[in-house]
Amino acid sequence: MRHVSHAALAALLLLTGPALLSAQDRQNERAFTLSERVAPKEWVRIRNVNGEIRVSPSSSDKVEITATKSWRRGDPKEVRIVRQKTNDGGILICAFWTENATCSENGYSSHNEGRSRNNDVAVDFEVRVPQGVRVGVWSVNGQVSVDGATDEVVAGTVNGTVDATSSGGPVTSTSVNGNVHARMGRLTGDDDLNFSTVNGSVVAEFGTDIDADIELSTVNGRFQTDWPVTITGRVDPRHLRATLGKGGRRIRLSTVNGNVELRKR
Repeated sequence: MRHVSHAALAALLLLTGPALLSAQDRQNERAFTLSERVAPKEWVRIRNVNGEIRVSPSSSDKVEITATKSWRRGDPKEVRIVRQKTNDGGILICAFWTENATCSENGYSSHNEGRSRNNDVAVDFEVRVPQGVRVGVWSVNGQVSVDGATDEVVAGTVNGTVDATSSGGPVTSTSVNGNVHARMGRLTGDDDLNFSTVNGSVVAEFGTDIDADIELSTVNGRFQTDWPVTITGRVDPRHLRATLGKGGRRIRLSTVNGNVELRKR
């Protein structure tokens, strides 16, 4: 079995033609629904290849997931949406464009590219999560947004923006081609935090005083911080190390082409 990274999947889709076409003349159908009770601290994870993922708060104690397929020339029957078990007992929903493909909490794996070539089907996920549920959402071609989460969030894509908000945290968010914007209220634990992209700006907002060691890096962009920081080491216009408060957990914001901003909420 060969493991396929998100970057490799993105390259495949880009080489075989535009995957996310305009809404004009596209057909769509509701392809998957789920409504299930999830206990606080358990994970809800979505792995997508082509399409958006939007997360918002639920008014109940149930996770509610709706997936909609849209296409113009492709065959929607070739795209599978599967619910899988995880080792930690959470919910994992995967969308597959390839034959013999599988996925887990850690990523996709596939024997071959199968029928993904020339298939312009996109799958958009709408996810509603109760309070206290952890969220992990990843796409390859499509933006990812998380709003109203109250616990840990991990969000990422390759081609698209990532906008993730949690009143708790921590939040980790990454892209390759797109802006990254993360917002957090109180922070629990002492885990390191990472916010990164290659082509785009990175913004991280914190709502409470924090103690952390900060690392900011950009090649073509500028730094901005609303927090009083103590700079450590030499001043480098591309790489800045600083201390917030007493220092502690490592918070890293990085890009190549874009600005890096550390803000107060």
